[in-house]
Amino acid sequence: MTKKSPNPIDKHVGSRVRMRRMMVNMSQEKLGEKLGITFQQIQKYEKGTNRIGASRLQQIANVLGVPVGFFFEGAPVPDGSAQGFSEAASPAYVSDFLATSDGLALTKAFMKVTDSKVRRRIVDLVEAMVAEHDGKR
Repeated sequence: MTKKSPNPIDKHVGSRVRMRRMMVNMSQEKLGEKLGITFQQIQKYEKGTNRIGASRLQQIANVLGVPVGFFFEGAPVPDGSAQGFSEAASPAYVSDFLATSDGLALTKAFMKVTDSKVRRRIVDLVEAMVAEHDGKR
């Protein structure tokens, strides 16, 4: 018997649930408790192993304080299909990065910088560091 791999949309939605849960510093146990399910079920949702139904996704959105559409931002689009009303999807590496603890920590810290000039200087610094690192190869 072959094990079916998770649907890319289910994986994406699950990773966005994980990212948002981590952004609000909520454990899988706490989210599960608020939804009346086990943390193991949350793990399966976040990995995309189990598909999240519409009503459950609405509950998750309410608990995590985001609109349901948040979970579909940057979702993969099948080849040849139209994007419809959505904006262009961000590359997968962006959402993959944001789902990591480093990506989340960097994003949270960066969002606390309110001065736009300072934020621009941070971006310039990182770009300069990358350019220097790439030049040493």
